[in-house]
Amino acid sequence: MNKVAKRLLVFFIGLPIVIGITTLDYYNHIALNIVAIFASAFAAHEFYNMAKLKFKMFPKTLVIILTCALPFLAYNSILVDMDFSNLSWFLVLEIFIFMGAESIIAKDFTDSVSKIAVTILILFYCGFMITFITRMTAIKDNATIFLYLYFILVFMTDSGAWFFGVLFGKSTRGFFKASPNKSIVGFFGGIITAIACGILFKLIFPTIFFGSIWKIVLLSFATALAAIIGDLIESVFKRSLGVKDSGTIIPGRGGLLDCLDSLILGAPIFYIGVHFLYLIAKS
Repeated sequence: MNKVAKRLLVFFIGLPIVIGITTLDYYNHIALNIVAIFASAFAAHEFYNMAKLKFKMFPKTLVIILTCALPFLAYNSILVDMDFSNLSWFLVLEIFIFMGAESIIAKDFTDSVSKIAVTILILFYCGFMITFITRMTAIKDNATIFLYLYFILVFMTDSGAWFFGVLFGKSTRGFFKASPNKSIVGFFGGIITAIACGILFKLIFPTIFFGSIWKIVLLSFATALAAIIGDLIESVFKRSLGVKDSGTIIPGRGGLLDCLDSLILGAPIFYIGVHFLYLIAKS
């Protein structure tokens, strides 16, 4: 099976599965939150495996547990009606644990800075950032619709960028040094595709996405831009660590982290946009 066929297979199977899981809204989307927790753990596992090729690391099990503890705590905060500020406190506590361990237990400090820095990156990137997906499930009204829009914006940004890049972007490749095969045409194609999807959602759900059309255009643009940067920054991580893919679990894409990259950076930007454009404005 060639790369194009594998990519199309992942899209036509992956997106319906994600939408199906999102549709199960019982107990603040418990199914989606369970997936997010396991995705966080597996993403930490893949990032750790890449990082250990160049850096000394803390024990893998501890790093993975404390990473996925963040989305786990986020979901439990929803269930007991706690404020999400405790997530920031818990992240600080986790960082303190690793800094304290290095200060008290370590015998050689040659690699201490990189060891701590990479671990904090894993906690933040694979754990804390994913909590913004969980936060979306706490939206009191129409959480499912907002989640649909988020996933479709990210998926369609990626698909639009690939489609327009393959068809029209060959002459504009090479601008993004992190990923030379990506093109300027693909970049704008992905953003335009996302904006079109956002406008379609506004037309279908005008009472949810109320107000000026420029609000949904801004939300779609910002989310699409974050998704593209998420894809590029993961390429930066892989190039810096000297690996081609984060893993081999997804046909045609590589590791799970290779598929989550856009979702990870898209989540906080989308959530912040929804919060200020629609939730606060409604209250």
